[in-house]
Amino acid sequence: MRTSLDPVAVEAAVARLEAVDAARTARYPGDSGARQPVHTCYVPASRITDDLPQRWGADALALLDQHGPGPVPETVLPRVLRKLGREPVEDLRIDFEDGYGAPDDATEDADAERSARHAVAWRAGRGAPPWFGLRVKSFDTPRLRDRGIRTLDVFLTALLDASGGALPDGFVVTFPKVTHVAQVEVFAEVLALLESRLELPDGALGFEIQVETAQAVVDAEGRLALPGLITAGGGRVTGLHFGTYDYTASCGLGAADQHLGHGACDFARHVMQLSAAETGVRISDGSSNVLPVGDRAAVNHGWRTHYALVRRSLSHGFYQGWDLHPGQLVSRYGAVCAHYAEGLAADAERLRRYVGRAGGAVADEPATAQALSRSFLRALDCGALDEDEISQLTGLPVERLRALSRRDLSPESRSKQS
Repeated sequence: MRTSLDPVAVEAAVARLEAVDAARTARYPGDSGARQPVHTCYVPASRITDDLPQRWGADALALLDQHGPGPVPETVLPRVLRKLGREPVEDLRIDFEDGYGAPDDATEDADAERSARHAVAWRAGRGAPPWFGLRVKSFDTPRLRDRGIRTLDVFLTALLDASGGALPDGFVVTFPKVTHVAQVEVFAEVLALLESRLELPDGALGFEIQVETAQAVVDAEGRLALPGLITAGGGRVTGLHFGTYDYTASCGLGAADQHLGHGACDFARHVMQLSAAETGVRISDGSSNVLPVGDRAAVNHGWRTHYALVRRSLSHGFYQGWDLHPGQLVSRYGAVCAHYAEGLAADAERLRRYVGRAGGAVADEPATAQALSRSFLRALDCGALDEDEISQLTGLPVERLRALSRRDLSPESRSKQS
């Protein structure tokens, strides 16, 4: 075949891209494909008990029995009931920040040690949350950051003592109210010091950045701040979690407009989404303070409000959010199960057509097949579907879906998993 380009000249030109390719791969490894919790439940450290996850599930079931089903569709209600009985809490954060208050040092030390031991007890119990951790105080002032570092030290030391020196799986720290890149750098250094002192592997301690200040979104020079914050974490940042009320207050919104559906929140979340895309850093939405408490009307109002916000978050690509009350487990799982149930048959048909190259009215590409596969896998992870149902719907084994979710389109992959 006759060509015109000089191969040596072309090789010299494209060689310049090798460093770009390496840097891109390091910065944007893509999502791991591992399970992500659908929520993070937030409980002040002073209220932690060794049966807390089971008690949240029991309280949710009792509320559902008394006032339900609320907005939960009857078609998914059995799944919600099963989830609340089997694994009511997927991720639990012990709070030492705003929800905890500012007790004296002796009280906070005792709460840190006690709650760490309770967390180890959760891991041994039925329905243990797969993820857990603590939210430390912010680095806003010297007093707060010194206290926060001490609390983290006490908690981790007690946690490792109670668990035989091994860091339990699923442990994560939430770092709130970030306003400057240097705070993230110093927090990462503190975690490295703790790893050294506690004889943990390098990088064992990861953390989430809570996005709840204007400066965490746009820095003092007018640049998007979040990419720099992720870099400052030195590979330790595992998530970006939105903080509804502090963020809206920092933007100057009045109390009536401080809610998850406000346009100011949408802007921040879109910046979070773009900043974390393909980095492997997960994103989580914030919370709703409209709680399902009181009489039947008030409980159902709280459920409907929360249900609508969860559905909105899911449609925006935020598959995790924060829950503040056991009753919100009802609307959380109801919304999640309904989200995956709706359009299930149509999504399965699109995936079957894509894999079989059967054509149809929608010309899907690998990116769409990846999104469809990930949706089925998320439904499997949270209990909205089981493996048999997914295989029956899609005609594909789960491992084939995992390959599609990674965009592994090689003939070898197809033959091994067909």
